[in-house]
Amino acid sequence: MDINAKIYVAGHQGMVGSGIVRCLSKEGYNNIVTRTFSELNLCVQENVASFFKIEKPDYVFLAAAKVGGINANSKYPAEFLYENLMIQNNVIHQAYLSGVKKLCFLGSSCIYPRECPQPMKEKYFFTGPFESTNEGYAIAKSAGYKLCSYYTKQYGFKTISLMPCNLYGTNDNFNLVTSHVLSALVKRFSDAVNAEKNTVTLWGTGVALREFLHVDDLAKICVYLMNNYDDSEFINVGSGKEICIKDLAYKIAGFAGFKGKINWDSSKPDGMPRKLMDISKLNKVGIEPEISLDEGIKIMIQEYIEKYLI
Repeated sequence: MDINAKIYVAGHQGMVGSGIVRCLSKEGYNNIVTRTFSELNLCVQENVASFFKIEKPDYVFLAAAKVGGINANSKYPAEFLYENLMIQNNVIHQAYLSGVKKLCFLGSSCIYPRECPQPMKEKYFFTGPFESTNEGYAIAKSAGYKLCSYYTKQYGFKTISLMPCNLYGTNDNFNLVTSHVLSALVKRFSDAVNAEKNTVTLWGTGVALREFLHVDDLAKICVYLMNNYDDSEFINVGSGKEICIKDLAYKIAGFAGFKGKINWDSSKPDGMPRKLMDISKLNKVGIEPEISLDEGIKIMIQEYIEKYLI
């Protein structure tokens, strides 16, 4: 990407989109285009078409999405499927029609089957049923990737699709109804310390294994791949390391200064039993994450305290 190229980051107010904007700005890109939801509802085809016709961006990072954890995905599967399909279809199609040089689609590791062999290789996609608690989101993200690959195959439209593992970091969502596990744990334990509570109750058994990546690492990888990767087949993006939710909870509790008791509500779902990405394909491209989980959690706790508790 030329340093002066016009780059549209869809979803710039979200965790991933804001991370991409920070990374682009840090690397000297000076023509970044953004729109808030009130300025441009990506679910409305006519509005998206008008935006691309007027702005004519050279490159697009599609980070806009309706996202959430197990609780939100389980409660609102229709919204997760419908809204994500609409956003993806509109942006990808209009990007192609307006002559965008290349588009980066952000998917999710939830596209893999619930009982997927571990670590999850790209070739395991579509080899079994999705995890039921996030099926709507998984179907949408799978469709988004396929739409990109088909537009590349049929029309020669340059696209890349990234499937990241569980993300966390700056500008994360701390709403307990819609948040993901790591941000929810940071909020639970930081709030408990602030309120001097002695117990915290968490969902599930804690035995599920998860892989985490700081959003700043993802953003750096997104920009790098836009400049150095042209395969329309999707690529896994992760840390290549996993931790069980119970160990993660105790780690975050320790960094937050919580010394009370942790209770586990086993009547609540654990989600997929394990989700570890095979990142050998990413490593061959020549880039890997730099921020350790411990370092990232400490930064996130401090950011949460400064933004919400001080």
